[in-house]
Amino acid sequence: MSGAQNTETPESAASGTAPARRAGAGVGRVLVAVYAILALAATGRSVFQIIDRFGEAPVAFLLSALAGVIYIVATVALGARLRTLALVTISIELVGVLVVGTLSLVAPALLGLHSLDPFGRDSTVWSAYGAGYLLVPLVLPVLGLLYLRGRTARGSARGATPQAKA
Repeated sequence: MSGAQNTETPESAASGTAPARRAGAGVGRVLVAVYAILALAATGRSVFQIIDRFGEAPVAFLLSALAGVIYIVATVALGARLRTLALVTISIELVGVLVVGTLSLVAPALLGLHSLDPFGRDSTVWSAYGAGYLLVPLVLPVLGLLYLRGRTARGSARGATPQAKA
């Protein structure tokens, strides 16, 4: 006999559906934690840049602040299982990192950047696709969208089972 507990409820056994997973378990918990860490890093960096040297690269620093806000909203949306808000926020994040990352490499002056160095004094969270953050800003929205897609597929598969009539 195994030591695993049976989490199946009488309702799920009768309907043939799988038991619901605990909120915030597994991959979703790791994703929320990484988003929270990136939210703190991006927000902290942007606040410091805006307070300390806003005149040097205002566009870049405001983009870092925007990234921080997006990461905060995405963290909350994923943690609270607000799928639509998470989908919108993470999609905006992906577009942002692609656009800002590309501009930082091909036309850095448009962003007010003085160098291509992703670790530079005036770089943004999304400069060079987030190279200053080990490319996490580029990979994270892709993982987030795949996670949301997987949750939708599992949810629709569960909903497809016929319900027992009373």
